[in-house]
Amino acid sequence: MNRIYLGLAIIPALVLAACGGDGEEEDPEDTEVFGTDDGEATELTYWTFQQLHIDLFESAVDRWNEENPDDQVTLVAEVFPYDQMHNNLRLALQSGEGAPDIADIEISEFGTFLEGEPQFESMNEYVEPIFDDAVEERFEIYAQDGEYYGTPYHIGATVMYYNTEIMDEAGVDIDSIETWDDYVEAGQQVVNNTDSMMATVETEDDFGYWAMVSQQGSDFFDENGDLTLDNGINISTLQFLQDMVYEHEIAEPAPGGEHHAEEFYGYMNDGGAASVLMPMWYMGRFTDYMEDLEGKIEIRPMPTWEEGGNRTAGMGGTGTVVTNQTENPELAKGLMSEAKISEEANIALWTDLGFDPPRYSVWDSEEVLEDNQFYQFFGDDIFDLLAELTDEVEALNVTPDTASVANELNTNVFNEAIRNEGDPERALNDAAEAVRSGATD
Repeated sequence: MNRIYLGLAIIPALVLAACGGDGEEEDPEDTEVFGTDDGEATELTYWTFQQLHIDLFESAVDRWNEENPDDQVTLVAEVFPYDQMHNNLRLALQSGEGAPDIADIEISEFGTFLEGEPQFESMNEYVEPIFDDAVEERFEIYAQDGEYYGTPYHIGATVMYYNTEIMDEAGVDIDSIETWDDYVEAGQQVVNNTDSMMATVETEDDFGYWAMVSQQGSDFFDENGDLTLDNGINISTLQFLQDMVYEHEIAEPAPGGEHHAEEFYGYMNDGGAASVLMPMWYMGRFTDYMEDLEGKIEIRPMPTWEEGGNRTAGMGGTGTVVTNQTENPELAKGLMSEAKISEEANIALWTDLGFDPPRYSVWDSEEVLEDNQFYQFFGDDIFDLLAELTDEVEALNVTPDTASVANELNTNVFNEAIRNEGDPERALNDAAEAVRSGATD
């Protein structure tokens, strides 16, 4: 198991000023209030940048109030734009006032919030008892010095989504694709026999690249927090992506730059590519934005780099925390556990959000196995596949510089190596130097 390194320096005021504009908090885009309104309930606040996450907390508040008649809760849930929410939280934690009781923090930002003395409540009493029943590596991302501060929304197991209509037209059996060499060969059949590409390469997001790096046991930082962005594995992986576009000619840059762009949804929905590499939580993007592909998409493991290699990687992740500014820490931690850690919460992660829940004890529950839109879209073997891949999910080494690495990849490296066919080694060397020197954009 990888250990997560997190820096020890205090967040500089200069960085906060740069991130927070004029240093004033921004108002939320949306506010919703859940729970009892009898005037005796304890009010808690929750900040997030993802509207979908509110649904999970709404049902948790209902369960909590039903099970705890003497400890009723009212939850004020506020949704901010991504940057504003993280900036507001930084400012509130630095100033010592104004932070919510509970907050979501995206994985690439999490390391910066644990610089210095963590200003979050430890969740060990809730987290550690479930480790025999959960994918522990996904909790390690949000830990430091043996204390678990954040809880995940999913495993984020990365898989390959294949359009079987295109693959069948190309004469390719998707179950014959075991290695990346097999994938290239299959892609050549797709390009030669259909009007589609085999794949797309993101140039403004790093999900696919990070997953391909992680499945080889590499990362952008090592377990000690030292930058490894420009190591041999990472260079060769970027070279492979470039080769898929220019040498093998089976891939092209993703329309819109990423697999979350409206342009990409339309492209994929129209059969533009035969496959896409993304985590399991991406299923909801298909059901929401690519409805014409229902019944055509099947999920398989990632191709391996070598026989016996990992067939997946845990990608993405938002950690939910309880801040140390809460006046009701035990109540806030209890509600957060109800929303994120309990078996009921893990069932809801699947039934409400379509996420692969970290607690695998719920995978064979009646509620999880009940027919729903995801089984109808992708087939009924989703959790059979997930069970095969769980042991191959590695922890990620998240540090205070993870956000800087992501920025370099998404603004400079992929543009140079994929769009401009520049030298992958030089692109990564330049990015690593920028991160080391603090000269990132």
